[in-house]
Amino acid sequence: MGMRVLLFLVTNFSVVLVLSISGRVFGLDHWLAQQGMAGQLNGLLLMSLAFGFGGSFISLAISKWMAKRSMGVKVIEQPASASERWLVETVRRQAEQAGIGMPEVGVFNSPQPNAFATGMSRNNALVAVSSGLLDVMSQDEVEAVLGHEVSHVANGDMITMGLLQGVLNTFVIFISRVIGMIVDKAVFKVQRGIGPGYFIASIIAEIILGILAAIIASWFSRRREFRADAGGARLAGREKMIAALQRLQAQSEPEELPGQLAAFGISGGVKSGLKKLLMSHPPLSERIASLQQAR
Repeated sequence: MGMRVLLFLVTNFSVVLVLSISGRVFGLDHWLAQQGMAGQLNGLLLMSLAFGFGGSFISLAISKWMAKRSMGVKVIEQPASASERWLVETVRRQAEQAGIGMPEVGVFNSPQPNAFATGMSRNNALVAVSSGLLDVMSQDEVEAVLGHEVSHVANGDMITMGLLQGVLNTFVIFISRVIGMIVDKAVFKVQRGIGPGYFIASIIAEIILGILAAIIASWFSRRREFRADAGGARLAGREKMIAALQRLQAQSEPEELPGQLAAFGISGGVKSGLKKLLMSHPPLSERIASLQQAR
C-alpha cells in the first residue's frame, strides 16, 4: 500500500529535477536575471507554476505506466484461474459500490505482502496486489485490502496528491531561486546577471525545502490512509479490514522491511526523528485502533 506514494513521489521528483536543470541549461534563469525586480519575480512565479504543476501532472499521467514497468505488474485481462477470476470480480463489485469505473487488476511478484492503486482518474485506475499478499492472507483479508485500494481510487487520493505536490513543487522552485538571488546580490555583490552564489544557494535551498515538502506530503498521505481504511471497512466489512491489518502487523513486525519499503512500506513500524516524519503510512497499531473505535 505504500508503493503508490513512493512511486508517485520518485517520479515527480525526477520530472521536476529534469525541468529544473533544463531551465538552467537553456538559460531561463539567466534571462530572468536580466529583468527588473518585478519582472524577475513575476517571471519566476510563472516558471515555478509551470514547472511545479507540470512535473506533478506529468507524474500523475504516467503513474499507471510507471507502476506496471517498475513493479512488473501482470494485468489480468483474461482470468486464467479461479483465484484471478475472484480477484477481478471482487474489484468489479467494489468499484460498482464505490461508484467508480472498473480499474485494471494486476498481480506482481514480491514475497512481501503489499498492494497499491494508482492512475490518472477515478475511472482510469490500476489495482495491483503482490504474490506474497495472496500467499499469506485469507480471502476475506485480501477482500479488505482490495477495498482499501478501491477506496483510494474512489476518494481521488492520487489526484489530490497531484494537486498538493504541484503546490509544494511551486513553493520549492520559487523560494529556492529567490534565496539564490538574495545570496547572489547580498553576499557576492552581483549587480547584473547571476553569479555562482545564485546556483550554490538555490541548489542547497531546493534540497532543504524539498525535504520539508516531502514531510508535508507524507503527513497528508498518512491522513488519507485512515480514510481508505474506513472505506475498506465499508466495502468488505470492518472485521475483515481489522483482520487484514493485523495480518500485516504480524508479518512485518518481527523483521524490518528492507530498503525503500522500510520508509514507505505497509508495515507501519514505529520510527523516530526524520524517518517518522517521512512515513507515508501511520503505524498499523494506530490504524487498527482507529477502526476498532469507529462506530
